[in-house]
Amino acid sequence: MTAATRMSVGDYLCVAGVVAIWGLNFVIMKMGLKSLSPMLLGGLRFAVASLPFLLFVKRPALPWRYLASAGLLQGLGQFGLLFTALKFGMTAGMASVVMQMQAMFTILLARPLLNERGSLRQWLGLLVAAVGLAAIASAHGEGPGQMTLIGFVLTLAAAFMWAGANMVVRFAWRARISYDPLAFVVWSSLVPIVPFFVLAFLTEGEDATWRMLGAVGIREGLAVLYLGLLATLLAYSLWTRLLQRHDAGRVSPYSLLVPVVGLWAGAFAFDERLSGVQWLGVGTIMCGLLINQFRLRG
Repeated sequence: MTAATRMSVGDYLCVAGVVAIWGLNFVIMKMGLKSLSPMLLGGLRFAVASLPFLLFVKRPALPWRYLASAGLLQGLGQFGLLFTALKFGMTAGMASVVMQMQAMFTILLARPLLNERGSLRQWLGLLVAAVGLAAIASAHGEGPGQMTLIGFVLTLAAAFMWAGANMVVRFAWRARISYDPLAFVVWSSLVPIVPFFVLAFLTEGEDATWRMLGAVGIREGLAVLYLGLLATLLAYSLWTRLLQRHDAGRVSPYSLLVPVVGLWAGAFAFDERLSGVQWLGVGTIMCGLLINQFRLRG
């Protein structure tokens, strides 16, 4: 059995949904972090994505090592680092850009771990997209290019954790284990809940954590619901299904479209204005994606 090489119309619709949800995701995170600590927001996010569904969604036919690895890498690793980065000076728009380094990390990890070497066209497309990301990140001034060094480093580390989680999905497929992506997300989301809450109490203190929980209002509640139900449960179920059907190097570059939505959302919500260099970077990313995904000959 081999992974599908041609994406269907349904696959492209899944990509469009994931891009839209994740593009808006960074603005929602920033809003939630105005009154919640990074670890507490992480715990609430994955509690919403997991606990209400455990009685209705059967555990996938996967060994616990896959669920635990995905939960720790994608839950605690990716979002623990990303939420902390946003709290320490990473803007919403720039976070959506830097996180797309996961596409580079995924293909780099897939070569030694999965023997998915990737074509010259894929590597060229990613190189062009990386130039676009660098152009956006290099912009300075009053717009979204202003980011702290610690915020950048933490976000880059979060992107690496996302790539690691992609590897877990591909390893499960290589093991010929058939499972439902929704069940995979629900049960892997169970794993980081306790670590997140433990870290919240350790980093913020017991009294402060309970105060934040008691002060959760409509804004915080809606942010948690969006992050838990849409950005985690729905979007990652669709993403996992795509990774089951196609090579990691084929799927992961589509996340390079997320900054297009993320930068627009940041400008709309927080007045994060794009410079000419950043617009040039977005266009370069699009060119890289086109090179990566479409053959030059039939």
